[in-house]
Amino acid sequence: MLIASQDDLDFAGAAYDGEAITVLAAQEKPDVILMDIRMPKADGITATEQILAAADGREPPRIIVLTTHQRDIAVLSAINAGASGFLMKDATPEFLLAAIRTVHAGKSVIAPNNSLALIHDLSPRHLGQANDAVISALSVRQKEVFLLAARGLSNADIGAAAFISETTVKSHISGILAKLSLSSRLQLVALAYENRLVQ
Repeated sequence: MLIASQDDLDFAGAAYDGEAITVLAAQEKPDVILMDIRMPKADGITATEQILAAADGREPPRIIVLTTHQRDIAVLSAINAGASGFLMKDATPEFLLAAIRTVHAGKSVIAPNNSLALIHDLSPRHLGQANDAVISALSVRQKEVFLLAARGLSNADIGAAAFISETTVKSHISGILAKLSLSSRLQLVALAYENRLVQ
């Protein structure tokens, strides 16, 4: 088995429906979960919500959702539910292992070439004017950083564009996520596209 073959990874178990994976997560308390979007009994979105809600103050597991479709509308719902990212089921073993380690380190991961395209395609971009009220709580500088991050720029690129250090960018990102009650940078991007703040 791929995961068991890695010295720094332990395989906690497998479940084949949404209810079973919720029970297994509560028992084993894994650091990272690979979650199928479509499963019997409860889908991956519901299971993600339940697992993260059950963390109850302790560090929640990082969840990567898996899909067979490049532009699966359920992926955006899973991200909004708290998933740390998504991958195609046919991802290479190397990419899958790198993704597990990336989310374990507290970062988000997305299928190659599908990130902003997916969110852009699934956003209600024909429903009227941009809704900048959702970021009204941010300072002027935080709004600038928010919009740059929403376009997929790295911390280094944001720092160069805004003439601030990477450390300051990281501080702003943390503050933005806290003010907007977001748990990941990926949710920040989804929020921006859903509200037509970037196109």
